[in-house]
Amino acid sequence: MKIQQGSKSFRNVSLALFAGGFVTFALLYTLQPLMPEITGAFGITPTEASLTLSVTTISMALTMLFIGSLSDAVGRRAIMTASLVAASVIAIISAFSPYFPTLLLLRILQGIALAGLPAIAMTYLVEEIDPASLGYAMGLYISGNSIGGMAGRIISGLLTDWFGWRAAVGAIGLLGLAAAMIFWLVIPPSRHFVKQTGKLSKVIPLLWSQCRNPRLLCLYGLGFLLMGSFVTLFNYIGFELTGEPYNLSQSLVGSIFVVYLMGTFSSTWMGRLADRYGRSGVVMLALAIILTGALCTLHPFLWVKIIGLALFAFGFFGGHSIASSWVGLVADEHKSQANALYLFFYYVGSSFSGTGGGVLYGNFGWGGIISMIAAYVALSLLLCSFLVRKSLLGHRR
Repeated sequence: MKIQQGSKSFRNVSLALFAGGFVTFALLYTLQPLMPEITGAFGITPTEASLTLSVTTISMALTMLFIGSLSDAVGRRAIMTASLVAASVIAIISAFSPYFPTLLLLRILQGIALAGLPAIAMTYLVEEIDPASLGYAMGLYISGNSIGGMAGRIISGLLTDWFGWRAAVGAIGLLGLAAAMIFWLVIPPSRHFVKQTGKLSKVIPLLWSQCRNPRLLCLYGLGFLLMGSFVTLFNYIGFELTGEPYNLSQSLVGSIFVVYLMGTFSSTWMGRLADRYGRSGVVMLALAIILTGALCTLHPFLWVKIIGLALFAFGFFGGHSIASSWVGLVADEHKSQANALYLFFYYVGSSFSGTGGGVLYGNFGWGGIISMIAAYVALSLLLCSFLVRKSLLGHRR
């Protein structure tokens, strides 16, 4: 019998995966608001500082393609626990990095370690939770992801003002170890896991088969462009706001990430709109909101910039939630591999654009960032139009 809502086991699963999701994304994005501090500490450019996030997301994306199959042979619980512990320990060690290349190497290793939980958590939930209670459990896990990403940025910003960026990174690592302990103590053992061996060798052929589907390729492109725009904007907004004429503190810059809460509402609201009016049209609406928000950040008034950031976050989370759920509807078979590829392109978009945007920022300032985002929105609209015009999705539109 699977775990049902209201039981002690359900509460334990929910607590464990909320804590795991929280700390996974807190660790992943800890350094994003601290990039101006990293730039000053190591005497590097903003583009080079952006590598502290880019190398982590790309190593995580690559690892996620394979670690799900590894868990089929080893087990879910062990890999998820090891992932949280390893990533937290690496965060603590990275706080003592004497040189920038050392920090980058540790962030690459941290990305590999972090892949364990997001690649496996949803599979664990599907296996162990009763279908009637699955939606609620999945929602709690995803909320841990979003709140963790926001909290990691805010906490690191506050601690940096008080104690410096190294103390902030170390503190997030200690928080991660505490969360890993909670996870290990309360997560119920897998009772419906069936060990499978030999799947790892089949991963590449299965992934390649998904790339032959033009509908999926369009959705992978959307994931790349959406996440690329999102990470690029928030990578470099800190440089804008800590510089002239705003001169905001790291605490205030970190607190701006509270706009992520807009995503909690927009993902649900736009999901309902998509069910009623079709996914393509609502994704186009999300893209229009993203562009509007980005253009607002060009305004010199701080309050207009903050409204722009909120609009941008609203559009991004809504668009991403629809695109990611769209993949499962389009994939005819091997849905887990199709979803893994979406996440791969999603995080590759973060790595490629997050660092590439720094080149534009260094040469053209904030206008260069917004020009890149506008180009990404235009490409995204073309992908949506292609899907509709060619009727590639049929009744799955």
